[in-house]
Amino acid sequence: MTSRDETSPRPPLTKQRVLQAAVELADRDSLGALTMRRLGDELGVEAMSLYKHVANKEEILDGILELVVGEIEVPSKGAPWKEAMRRRAISARAVLTRHSWAIGLLEARGSKGSTALRYMDAILGNLRSAGFSIENAAHAFWLLDCYMYGHVIQETSLAFDTGEETTESTEYLLEQTTTAAHPHLVELGEHALESEYSFDSEFEFGLDLVLDALDRTVASAAR
Repeated sequence: MTSRDETSPRPPLTKQRVLQAAVELADRDSLGALTMRRLGDELGVEAMSLYKHVANKEEILDGILELVVGEIEVPSKGAPWKEAMRRRAISARAVLTRHSWAIGLLEARGSKGSTALRYMDAILGNLRSAGFSIENAAHAFWLLDCYMYGHVIQETSLAFDTGEETTESTEYLLEQTTTAAHPHLVELGEHALESEYSFDSEFEFGLDLVLDALDRTVASAAR
């Protein structure tokens, strides 16, 4: 008997399918693995077939950035700025953790597409509506992105990402240290074993500090 997969016609190739496959390939095998040949293999077509839908690899890179930015929550019009920036940062962290290759690409290529431009304009618009000067809005945008990017890079670079792996890493650290030689490291390690470590809580703790500092800055400027 022939399986349904064998009898079902292959979905037609479109630009959207090409870009989505490119995102999935980069997520799985890294951005360096993204070539026209590999992408064609992913889609079950010859690489030359891709050029009917995208001009070149540059267009693919711009397109996959648009897809990634499009996953990030955009501040809604009239939303309180602090809540909007918090939700945006948490959403961006989640998206860029899924697509960790995108941070370097965003910084290297800039944001050229309509989705990315609307995203940036909505953030600045929210801050300006809340009373931020254009200078402080630029400071806030830069600071929040630096904090969020740095946290994502730190998370994705660590050798552990589960509670069990964190415990194993901490126990190994304690085996290499002594209270006499490294009292503060031992104290930190013991605290880590007694506490429930979470990347989410660490991120949100720092994010709230940044937002509170920005709140004081804009309030001071208003006075």
